[in-house]
Amino acid sequence: MGSSDERSLKPATDIAIASSLIASMRERVPTIMVVDDDRRVLATLSLAIRDAGFSTIEVDNGSSALELCVNSPPSLVVLDYDLPGLSGIELAEKWNATRAFPYIFLSACADDAPVHRAVQAGAMAYLVKPIDPIRLIPTIHACLQRFSELSRLRGESLQLNAARQAARDTNVVVGLLMERLRLTETEAYNRLRQYSRGQSRRIADVATEILSACQTLNQAVADIGLSTGKSKHRVNLEL
Repeated sequence: MGSSDERSLKPATDIAIASSLIASMRERVPTIMVVDDDRRVLATLSLAIRDAGFSTIEVDNGSSALELCVNSPPSLVVLDYDLPGLSGIELAEKWNATRAFPYIFLSACADDAPVHRAVQAGAMAYLVKPIDPIRLIPTIHACLQRFSELSRLRGESLQLNAARQAARDTNVVVGLLMERLRLTETEAYNRLRQYSRGQSRRIADVATEILSACQTLNQAVADIGLSTGKSKHRVNLEL
């Protein structure tokens, strides 16, 4: 039989394991934040969303929604356009810069102006009240899928731009080596590759560092020239 200390540790261990499992399950279930100052609408929509298999966070004002999304971003926000205080559209305009999660607007107004402003603020959908809770669910699924696809495309675009920039930096440094060391293009590239391997680094990273150092030197020479009242002199580097 184990000691009393061992027996007292087992419940605590079981609780820790259970908490970990619950946290893991929550991570796999999308969390939908519903933001509306109308308590009846808030409760009705949240219930329908939970019945569809999502977890929900209910918020009745814009300030609380803003704070919660900073600390723990949801998977998607269902957002009343005309919240009192910090309005829904003002919230969306703040969130649009980061694009951390998608949001759907709810509004009693079907005019073109608010719809256009919602689109400009990055809304994935704009639904006119009264909302049928059952019909909201397909919209949520579609917006989550579309947001996932857009995030993937943005990631691929960033990777492509980074690859293009890396190739450009490498080509510029190869040209610089050709000029300074009187090398052919192949010789200059091989020298750069050999140097990078010696440092166990990627060629693109070394090329970017060399360019940064040259730009720093150019700026220092320019600043010194200005401070002494003489004309600027630049290191011979064309970017």
